[in-house]
Amino acid sequence: MKLNWGTGIVLAFIGFIGFILFFVYRMNTDDRANHDLVTDEYYKKELAFQKEIDAEKEANALPYKLQIEKAEEGLQILFPEDMDPTKISGTVSLYRPSNKHLDFDLPISLSNAHLLIPDNRLLDGRWDISIRWSYMGKEYLVKKSMTY
Repeated sequence: MKLNWGTGIVLAFIGFIGFILFFVYRMNTDDRANHDLVTDEYYKKELAFQKEIDAEKEANALPYKLQIEKAEEGLQILFPEDMDPTKISGTVSLYRPSNKHLDFDLPISLSNAHLLIPDNRLLDGRWDISIRWSYMGKEYLVKKSMTY
């Protein structure tokens, strides 16, 4: 059988379409390419966005800023010096963009001005940290992305 240019073009198109279909099938069935939504209740979270903006403005207006430092024992969060640590309450949320099973929240319960997140809870890689706390009736929020 002799192969002319028209048959070659048709075979090239069939091969290309077959490759694309194989690629689409492979990506849809592969668990490594499974990407979840950033948050399950996206629209509920969107409604509370103005409160977050106000809390971030309050945190930025503080004379002493909250600091996040990497220490040997883990991740250390230093609250502002002028605040009484026993009156601070809130949560620290750690979000891992690559795997939602590694996300966790910690309640803030302080006896001194720093909070330590143990090293064994944190894997190497990127973390988005959100610290929401209240002090004397005011809400504060600090967000930071870091590589641990």
